[in-house]
Amino acid sequence: MATPETEPLIEAAAGAFRERDARGAVRFAPAWWDLDDAGRREAFAAACVNRAIEAALDPEGLSSTARAVLARLRRA
Repeated sequence: MATPETEPLIEAAAGAFRERDARGAVRFAPAWWDLDDAGRREAFAAACVNRAIEAALDPEGLSSTARAVLARLRRA
């Protein structure tokens, strides 16, 4: 269970935004490395819930992750 110290890290790791390096490759969320195994599992579970909510609210049933992947494929 998240503690006051790990809650912001879990939220950051579970979010859809990912930085990119100079070549455009997606980077891991820095918060991921600051979490222990239990925190990473909690972040993964939170990300799954977040993406399901996003998809449920989207007219096409897509999450932000799905939209980002499709946008990159269309540019390629």
